[in-house]
Amino acid sequence: MTDEPHFEFRPDDRGGVTVLRDGHPQSHVDLHDPELLAFEYVAQLAIGIDLLPPGPAGVTHIGGAGLTLPRYVQHARPGSPQIVLEPDTALTEAVRRELPLPRNHRIRVRPQDGATGVRALREDSADAVVVDAYDVGRVPADLISPATIVHYRRVLKPAGLLLLNLADEPNRRHLARVLATLAMVFADAAVLALADVMKGRRFGNYVVLAADQALNIDEIRRRATRLAATTSVRAAKTLQGTAKPFTDDDVIPSPTPPDLGAWRVR
Repeated sequence: MTDEPHFEFRPDDRGGVTVLRDGHPQSHVDLHDPELLAFEYVAQLAIGIDLLPPGPAGVTHIGGAGLTLPRYVQHARPGSPQIVLEPDTALTEAVRRELPLPRNHRIRVRPQDGATGVRALREDSADAVVVDAYDVGRVPADLISPATIVHYRRVLKPAGLLLLNLADEPNRRHLARVLATLAMVFADAAVLALADVMKGRRFGNYVVLAADQALNIDEIRRRATRLAATTSVRAAKTLQGTAKPFTDDDVIPSPTPPDLGAWRVR
């Protein structure tokens, strides 16, 4: 008997491959079409990337899995220097073997967890920081602690964007506390989610965009209308309410999903 993880690369009829770890979907990758972002939350994260000024962009990713979004950035913005903090070296090796990265890429994967790795990054070194990391279906507490969020801001350039893939139950209590914590560091934030998730009908993903300057929420909504799945956009302050920010002593992981692994597959 072994505790080593099992990886599966499952092709689909769309020409892509779903990466699974111990039966749980991690990413969807299409080597021939990096713009095919089959998971809705990845397409929502890409809106944040597209809001950056034209040309190469320095992007730091917390969490790698199949490297779907780094591949998208490389395709849309050739020459972009990217750092991926992914502690699962076995997964990274399997992805590199089964789903090779494009030629002339500038994607560097570091075998570190996000909370540790971000502390070692240079100040003002990234145009965007993307936080998309889960442990057994939950966002680890150390990735949304005030201390780590301060480091996200430190690593970002003054006009940079923080992009987070979060998850919560219909009551959104956890999301509200994350938003309150972000508000202590960033000037503005917006939230994207599938329409039924935003209406509180089920557990699901919430993508948060945070910045030190006012976000153009009308432009974000305009871009969201182009997505295949109906996506709602809200100003973070309308969802934050009176929630209390996390502290480094009481921060907790996101709630356990009701059906581990299945809720992230579309």
